[in-house]
Amino acid sequence: MALSTLDSASPVFDFPRCVRSARRILIKPNAGYPAQPPVIVRMALLLEVVDQLLALRDDSRITIIEGVCSKTSAQQVFDVTGLSALASGRVEVLDAESVPLADYANPVPGWFKSLSAPSALREVDARISIAPLKRTTLNGRPLISATIKNLYGLLPRAQYHARSPHARGQLHRPSVHRAICEVYRTLGVHFDFGIVDAHEKFVGRGWEPDKGRAEFIGKVLCGNDLIELDCTACEVGGEPLCEYLEVLRRMTPTGLEPVFRP
Repeated sequence: MALSTLDSASPVFDFPRCVRSARRILIKPNAGYPAQPPVIVRMALLLEVVDQLLALRDDSRITIIEGVCSKTSAQQVFDVTGLSALASGRVEVLDAESVPLADYANPVPGWFKSLSAPSALREVDARISIAPLKRTTLNGRPLISATIKNLYGLLPRAQYHARSPHARGQLHRPSVHRAICEVYRTLGVHFDFGIVDAHEKFVGRGWEPDKGRAEFIGKVLCGNDLIELDCTACEVGGEPLCEYLEVLRRMTPTGLEPVFRP
């Protein structure tokens, strides 16, 4: 396990070998809202990551996949955030709900025996999750969003919505913490690297992920273990670990299902 804390103004990433040698790289950014940082990741940071990755190999290709959580269309969201502008000859930007999907088995079936997500996860050589550090409150409990919770955007709303067709409500009830653990076991374990944009921390006023204030931290954290990365980001950001991070930290390799609070 290798974790690094960098200055947010000029981070230089020491990517693991599997990323440095990859010809096809998938990036999942947190940029699914028509908003600005720290609700979403900074485009300047995402562009820096892309440039550093492209410099590793002349023949590398990057696929950026994001699924929105808004009444606004994916294309409009990508235009507002600046995600669309990252597309180039070697970089494609795709809507997670408009790409071919595949079924990913949950190794320890709980609520979900499997999850439907972009088939590109299986087709690339390396996968990176990039997200801001965010804290909201749900049912009176803190909910941290970083590289692991970011993976929700890979799941199609058409399949995982509840009352609202614009969100993934099935992944928030009756326990969002348990659902996040299942998403990590099913999808997160395949990610090779994570980056937490902690230039500013987002502090929500309640449950809404785009209503709140920013607190300056000035750091970027990265590493090849998403669990320890998100836990370390909480420590740097002065946040206690929320329930799903505590559970994942003590989860065994066999996927022991810990007891969750009702």
